[in-house]
Amino acid sequence: MTQERWGSEMSALLQPRLEADGPDSDGETAVDSFVPPLPRVSIQAFCETSETHAAFTEAAADRRASRAHITVQVGGLAAAQEFYSDAATPNVVVVESSASPKSLLSDLERFSEICDPGTRVVVVGHTNDVTLYRELIHRGVSEYLVAPLTAMSALRTLSDLFASPDAEPLGRSIAFVGAKGGVGSSTVAHNVAWAVAQQLHNDAVIADLDLAFGTAGLDFNQDPPQGMAEAVYSRERLDEVYLERLMTKCTDRLSLMAAPATLDKDYDLEGDAVEPVIDLIRKSVPVLVLDVPHLWTNWARRTLLGADDVVITAAPDLANLRNAKNLVDLLRQGRPHDRPPILVLNQIGVPKKPEIGAKEFAAALELEVTAEISFEPQLFATAANNGQMIAEMQASAGAVEGFRTVAEVVSGRAEARRTKRSSLAPLFERFLRLKG
Repeated sequence: MTQERWGSEMSALLQPRLEADGPDSDGETAVDSFVPPLPRVSIQAFCETSETHAAFTEAAADRRASRAHITVQVGGLAAAQEFYSDAATPNVVVVESSASPKSLLSDLERFSEICDPGTRVVVVGHTNDVTLYRELIHRGVSEYLVAPLTAMSALRTLSDLFASPDAEPLGRSIAFVGAKGGVGSSTVAHNVAWAVAQQLHNDAVIADLDLAFGTAGLDFNQDPPQGMAEAVYSRERLDEVYLERLMTKCTDRLSLMAAPATLDKDYDLEGDAVEPVIDLIRKSVPVLVLDVPHLWTNWARRTLLGADDVVITAAPDLANLRNAKNLVDLLRQGRPHDRPPILVLNQIGVPKKPEIGAKEFAAALELEVTAEISFEPQLFATAANNGQMIAEMQASAGAVEGFRTVAEVVSGRAEARRTKRSSLAPLFERFLRLKG
């Protein structure tokens, strides 16, 4: 509920429509016949009335909602407040309230304090009032609907949240790269993506960019006939429908763009070859994990510099420290307004192998170590041979907590859990800056 575009872009986009037309007399805003399909997002609706519950239940069953995870339950705004008091909010929350405008605004003020950054809120009310609509949009609500609703109006509203041509991409791209070959960057990437999907209940896609030697297919026990190579080399055919055909389902929430892992051609990619694929995937899924191979080419460099976050996996030795320092310096110079790279130390505690301590390693890079993964060759090798993630093999393993910690950081959950502050604050901060 705190995304910056809500207060300005959403208001500019939605308010003129209401000023021109207002909510329809039957409680619906005008819709046309075409409704774009929903992306891979999590949506939870809390309904007070049986009519609204039925509308969203029917919308969830529509073919255009097949990629989304929609949960519809009773209870309205009060139930949502109680449910999310100790749980993370999903991509979209729909709340129904029959309260008066004054009480509704007061209830939403309290609800905003527990909404995670990035959550979009749709309010279903029972007061047909343009002034109330404007006030809700001003406070960061994505859309206000007047009951009663039809399934198509509910579906149209959810689709419009992501289909606006002016809207920013839905998903965050997270690039994983190893400071040195063989340090387990791909293993970290795949396990973190699994944690995002299975433990944080957020949809994710893994794009294996090591076209010649990628292991994502093996790690998830998948052998898809098509994947990342077809997307990269078929730019003229690239659209959401074609992209969907190239993805392989690993779990209900995790999909894979696998590498061919064959040597029948030279994979000499152009500098911008991967960018259209990344941009398209980000429009349809909240988290995109980029498994970047340990090489240095124009396209690999651009992929790292263009990602929303970069995770560097390193082993605690001198060669890794030197390479990680070079990567960190490059990223700081090329991404001055982004947060620093996320550092994962892997393969800690190899018998009889001298190591650089985690504190010394981090101090040399002027970073904090987000996760330390111990050297457990039997567990990791067995998981790789079985095509399973570490959490599936041994949920109590220390590495599992490390992967989840990284997952929370890259998906924004860690910051949300620390702050849980009012979603109105960024809007007022921008207003004060403009006034100043």
